[in-house]
Amino acid sequence: MRNPLLVNFLLVFTIFFSVTIFANESEMNSDETKTDLKTEIDEYIQHHLKDSHDFSLFSYTDDDEVTHHVGFPLPVILWDNGLVVFSSSKFHHGEEVVAAGNNHYKLYHGKIYKTDASGTINYDSDHHATNIKPLDFSITKSVMMILITGFLMFLLFGGLAKSYSKNAGIAKGVGRFFEPIIIYIRDDIAIATIGEKKHQKYMPFLLTIFFFIWFLNMFGLTPLGVNVTGNIAITTALAILTFLITNFTGTKTYWKHLFDPLGSSMPWYAKIPLYVILIPIEVLGIFIKPFSLLIRLYANMQAGHIVIMSLIGLMFLFKNWIGSSLSFGLAFAISLIEILVAVLQAYIFTMLSALYFGFASEEHEHAEAH
Repeated sequence: MRNPLLVNFLLVFTIFFSVTIFANESEMNSDETKTDLKTEIDEYIQHHLKDSHDFSLFSYTDDDEVTHHVGFPLPVILWDNGLVVFSSSKFHHGEEVVAAGNNHYKLYHGKIYKTDASGTINYDSDHHATNIKPLDFSITKSVMMILITGFLMFLLFGGLAKSYSKNAGIAKGVGRFFEPIIIYIRDDIAIATIGEKKHQKYMPFLLTIFFFIWFLNMFGLTPLGVNVTGNIAITTALAILTFLITNFTGTKTYWKHLFDPLGSSMPWYAKIPLYVILIPIEVLGIFIKPFSLLIRLYANMQAGHIVIMSLIGLMFLFKNWIGSSLSFGLAFAISLIEILVAVLQAYIFTMLSALYFGFASEEHEHAEAH
């Protein structure tokens, strides 16, 4: 199946259907059990939203009340007076202390701390861990999905470029699906906002950022349980790239508009009182624009995951066909909407970035603009 929307549709349907069946297998016995289950569901949602040092697909508890995690470990790479490398499986999901050389490390709330052989964690007055944290360069779940997405993009668009060269500019295979999207980004986003003259130098970034965000968003809707674009560190890094490109490619007109927004329309002595207000606002706008980019992408993807996981959690609370069926229907509908949101957020981030690039690359005089 070459249609990614259909693939994700089937994946989402499969995972929700299996969860619905499991949710109705048992009955609630008491209010205390229900309260404990609410806490467990909340912890599970919080765990899903966070990055981790291993790739857990799912877990189950056997008849002996032993929890088994199904997935695979990822490499832990630390710098602690030297390079320290070991498998995250040694942490046993935070239950074990890892001895590496003369040091001991413990995984606590998703972070790695230096500790002793017994795994002692010290706290300050606000109950924050005070143990030393070594520099962590580990391949976490989010980093792994970024690498996979980058490799996938390299294969897809490398193949598309080769098909152009071999078939007289005609795309073949999966490239036929992506070619109209690329043309749309070029004609209706880049050229429309930046201009025919300068759009080409921004096209590599615009194409990369669109497909990078889109693919990561789509991966987040699969049963893999990844939430890369719901990580504010990731969206901040993407927004910083837009910020740097905007300001390092800015023309004299762009910078003149920031520090002389009124141009020659007024005498200099009349502009001074206004500039006390206008210039700080213009300078502040340089930082507000990328901030709005990172918050919009982060908040929308984070909220989507929270809503879907909360609706799934309701199935376990209701434990009956009526309540669970309603929760399943809502979760299924929201998951379909999230497929649209996945591409919409990639489009918005790309469109706004192109708009900022267009402002930065303008060459006309300020008076002519008015």
